[in-house]
Amino acid sequence: MTRISLHGGHSGQYCDHARDTLADIVAAYHAAGFKCVGLTEHMPPFEDAWLYPDEVELGRNAGWMQARFALYAAEARHLAYEYKDRMRILVGMEGEWYPGCGEWVAELRAYHALDYVVGSVHHVRGECFDFSKDAYGRIGAQLGGMVPLYAAYFDAQLEMLQELRPEVVGHFDLVRLHDPDYRQTLAEPEIWRRVLRNLEAVRDAGGILDVNARALLKGQAEPYVCAPILDAA
Repeated sequence: MTRISLHGGHSGQYCDHARDTLADIVAAYHAAGFKCVGLTEHMPPFEDAWLYPDEVELGRNAGWMQARFALYAAEARHLAYEYKDRMRILVGMEGEWYPGCGEWVAELRAYHALDYVVGSVHHVRGECFDFSKDAYGRIGAQLGGMVPLYAAYFDAQLEMLQELRPEVVGHFDLVRLHDPDYRQTLAEPEIWRRVLRNLEAVRDAGGILDVNARALLKGQAEPYVCAPILDAA
């Protein structure tokens, strides 16, 4: 089977919650026999309000993040050329979805001539829910529980799919990351309708679902996408 990865994680060189250099990650992919790898560092924010808490603690600002992303894009292109006879490398980014970022994603895609975008949702109604378990619980409580949280997430995801039309959809069911009863929550009729609706949107756009093992590191028994959603897809 041909080994590919289109959401290859992040490097410590260009992401504050990752590790290793981009070159080391690419070398590891090649050593493992991958034939095609997509590099997808996080997009930089267009203003300081959308920095993650760890980035704020490190004294980052939007301008600094944008400059670092430009360095990433340049190095990724260099690596693609260096490996062109051994492994195909695509240069992309993991997008965000929060108020006002649609035009910014399009601008970054065009300016850096990116090969593709991974469409991910980490924010619900302008609040980042996945940075910590405390943030997840607080936002869930503000919205009135798990079902409203899931509903808001999948509604935001549909907006992202329609606006950004990403080639790859990252961790489709990320909203379940701290919900031990996620299968029960997903089975709620108003949630499952949204799941099927969004899968149809991915299909209609010709998108690809990311299967992502990060959930296993969060103590869950199965990756994103979980089996019921994968079966539906």
